[in-house]
Amino acid sequence: MDTSATAQVDAILAALPADQRSALQALRETIAAAAPEAEEAISYGMPAFRYRGRSLVYYAAFKAHCSFFPASGAVIAAYRAELAGFATSKGTLRFTPAHPIPADLVASIVRGRVREIDSR
Repeated sequence: MDTSATAQVDAILAALPADQRSALQALRETIAAAAPEAEEAISYGMPAFRYRGRSLVYYAAFKAHCSFFPASGAVIAAYRAELAGFATSKGTLRFTPAHPIPADLVASIVRGRVREIDSR
């Protein structure tokens, strides 16, 4: 584990308002549990996870929302029905602390990304 990246992620989350910090910490824990071989990283200035040397997912807080970036338009498309209540774009899922992406859905998306990386 890259303790430097983990410390940077801790610092990024600590600087957020409590509701966003809590939402992103829960997201972080769900990602880590769904992909135990993944390592925390900072990529594009955001908290991220890498798996087998490749970007797995990213996440961040913005003024009016939080974002989860699965780094794959194909994975987002595969979960389109389950994501119906969330704002999505090609590579982004937007949510708020009051309306987070369900942990089981996040875990499923992360496992989908792992499978996608493993198949390459």
